[in-house]
Amino acid sequence: MTVTHPATTGSLSTNQDLDPVRLREAFGAFPSGVVAVAAEVDGQDIGLAASSFTSVSLDPPLVSFSVANTSKTWPDLRRARHLGLSVLADHHGDVCRQLAGPVDDRFTGLATTHTEDGAITLDDAIAWFDCTIHREVEAGDHTIVLLRLHAARHAGATNPLVFHRSSFGRLAG
Repeated sequence: MTVTHPATTGSLSTNQDLDPVRLREAFGAFPSGVVAVAAEVDGQDIGLAASSFTSVSLDPPLVSFSVANTSKTWPDLRRARHLGLSVLADHHGDVCRQLAGPVDDRFTGLATTHTEDGAITLDDAIAWFDCTIHREVEAGDHTIVLLRLHAARHAGATNPLVFHRSSFGRLAG
């Protein structure tokens, strides 16, 4: 079966080999926002950046993100009582790279707020969520993490950091 779309130069075959490089390029055509997921665990600030954040439900209030099954950070971070999610602003490209860098340097120089339950949020983010893990769903080489919201607030009109075609950018406007 071949489906032709007028905006493409080729056809889309259901028997097509979905090699990871081509699949990553196709996924990259869809821009996404980026969040920092962070908490204090055993007295240490632990966090990661995720570009797969999405709202899921208003009742109950749920959001989600996906994390690679090979993550060295998630096994520790998932032990936190509460997780802080910070929606990164368009000036946070370097912060996102820092959160993906060496574990001991992830929070160096960053202004953060810690809740009594151990959630960590970045002070200059554009939205903040206090969450607990609702459910984890294995999905191929990633795990989808559903989070139950306990608190949420936002900063207003600041634009988000956008991840698109494997790089960070800003919304035009």
